[in-house]
Amino acid sequence: MTNNPLALAARIAKGLTDIEKVVIRSEEIYEEAALGENKTYFEALALNLHGFYLGVERVFEDIARTFDLNVPTGSDWHRILLQQMSLSLPSIRPPVVQDETYKCLDEYRGFRHVVRHGYTFDLKIKSVKELAQSLRACFTAVQQDLNNFIQFLHQLAND
Repeated sequence: MTNNPLALAARIAKGLTDIEKVVIRSEEIYEEAALGENKTYFEALALNLHGFYLGVERVFEDIARTFDLNVPTGSDWHRILLQQMSLSLPSIRPPVVQDETYKCLDEYRGFRHVVRHGYTFDLKIKSVKELAQSLRACFTAVQQDLNNFIQFLHQLAND
């Protein structure tokens, strides 16, 4: 680890606050979208779901850069980074996310790719709805896992 663990803990906490804002905004848009099935709302929702994963991924990049000293590169770096966060690094750190959190995040990672490399008019409303409906549960799992990791960083700083 190259930096103060408390500085990393503070950045993770800030990231969680920002991610929660995206989740709240996504829920608001979903409520509007569900009322009238307006495709424009689903396109906006898709961009916010993309933003959710992007926010989580930024936190993971910070952990990988600061703590693991290894940020994946290459065409599949998004997948590798998520896997890296689910692994325990013996005598370095515990897993950042648990298996169930990894699974839910992997769905958003895949969706991020679709949004990033496609057109919003090609999005399947059913997929957007399903991800929107599971967003709060996935965020809650991410929040719990990252808060546990923050506690680990505080313990590390106190040792």
